[in-house]
Amino acid sequence: MAKSPRISEAEWELMEVLWQRHPLTATELITLLPEERNWAPNTIRTMLARLVKKGALAAEPQGGSYLYTPLVARDQCVGEEVDSMMERVFGGSLFPLLMHFAERRKLKPEQLRKLRNLLKDEEEGK
Repeated sequence: MAKSPRISEAEWELMEVLWQRHPLTATELITLLPEERNWAPNTIRTMLARLVKKGALAAEPQGGSYLYTPLVARDQCVGEEVDSMMERVFGGSLFPLLMHFAERRKLKPEQLRKLRNLLKDEEEGK
C-alpha cells in the first residue's frame, strides 16, 4: 500500500469533513467547517488545491466549480500519523506510548474491558 501524503493540522480539518461527506464543492465544505475556524474562503481553496497537488484529494470539474473527494482513507492516514509520532517521540516503542496514555487518561469501564480482551488475545497469540 502506498504511503499517504503528509497532511498538515489545518488540512486535516478539511479532510475530516470530506471523509465524512463527499464529494463536496469548496462552497459546501466552507459551510460545514466549524465556525470558530473563521478561515477566509480563499484560504480554504488554497488548502484544497494543496491537498489535490499532494494526491490526498481528487478534484472533478462541475460547472464553474470542483467536486472534491478523498483519495486516501482516514484509517490509513491515522495509522501513519500515529506510527510517525510513536517513532519520533517514543523511539518506535509501543510500551512507553501505552504507559503515557494509561497514566494520563481515564478509561471508561467498556474501554478497559476491550483493552483487557486485546491484551489477552495478544498473550494467546491471536
